[in-house]
Amino acid sequence: MMSPPPENETSHNSGNHGTIKVMLVDDSAIIRGLLARTLEKDKEIQIVSSVHNGHAAVDAVKRTDPDVIVLDIEMPVMDGITAIPLLLAEKPDVKILMCSTLSRKGASISMQALALGATECLVKPTSNSEIGGSQHFQESLLRFIKSVGRRARPVNRTTPAQTVAGAKPEHVFSLRSRASAYSARPAIVAIGSSTGGPQALFEVLKHISGIQVPVIVTQHMPKTFTALLAEHIQSKCGVPCHEGAEGMILENGHIYIAPGDYHMEFMRNRNNIAITLSTAPPENFCRPSVEPMMRSIIGIYGEKVLGVMLTGMGQDGIHSFKQLAQKGGNIIAQDEKTSIVWGMPGAVAIAGLCTKVLPLNEIGPWLRKNVIEI
Repeated sequence: MMSPPPENETSHNSGNHGTIKVMLVDDSAIIRGLLARTLEKDKEIQIVSSVHNGHAAVDAVKRTDPDVIVLDIEMPVMDGITAIPLLLAEKPDVKILMCSTLSRKGASISMQALALGATECLVKPTSNSEIGGSQHFQESLLRFIKSVGRRARPVNRTTPAQTVAGAKPEHVFSLRSRASAYSARPAIVAIGSSTGGPQALFEVLKHISGIQVPVIVTQHMPKTFTALLAEHIQSKCGVPCHEGAEGMILENGHIYIAPGDYHMEFMRNRNNIAITLSTAPPENFCRPSVEPMMRSIIGIYGEKVLGVMLTGMGQDGIHSFKQLAQKGGNIIAQDEKTSIVWGMPGAVAIAGLCTKVLPLNEIGPWLRKNVIEI
């Protein structure tokens, strides 16, 4: 058996400048060791602290100054849920990755963690040997840490070809003319999101009570989690919200979340639009994927679809959002500064597809003004 490493802490000034600093928090020294071995294979990552409970993590967070905390849920002395607000109080910009099981209990606790400010939840294997040997888990862990962990955030760009005096632009984009996009009330609002998406959805959707069209959402999440996400949205936002199911009819004023491990698509059913679920291969490594949802709904409503792209890594949705722009549909995206990862919204913005690129706290009010009050 592999001998577990002791708890450790390294100076946050050690290592190469520009490395991503990670704190590991788990009551199992064996799991911390397995995680450390996975992460330290990448030269961009440095483990600055490895501790066994939330209390020790809160004590260490200022000294070690991590960019990312990989946090277990169930631990003695102080569990992960209790630790999240205390960690964020000590270091508000730290990104917290919760590791959870796929059970309903694990998913429920993970949704609570996201509501408290955790950045993302990752489903962990059920055994130590799988943590050390699961290529999918290891790749997901590395991809998340490298996507969110870099401390230098690019300067935000929210106007056409905007630059800041004395600053080198990272991402410059141009907006489509509002005159080129459908300007009446849309027939439906379609939202894509991934990393950081649950918090973004809570913030946006709390503004849409009274909306007179359906809202469809693809959030990259595994099964079990999406049903709980729908429950949390309904509870927090006061809008009826459902995990999509085969044959479910879209109703105005309701929100529909693509279920984990299924693409959510749509078909005409007499005078109604009904959900149909697909287990077709993943697109952009995702199922559910934004692409089939958007292609399907554009095929029904054309330019009357309002596309909204929120925070997320990768470029899922870029092709179907291009199709929507070509049809004359309106598209808005979350800006770089307020996105946890400006991958998905950045892709549509940099491609010149958006009529607006807005901070997260302005997207909900924009929807109220342009969909509800229009």
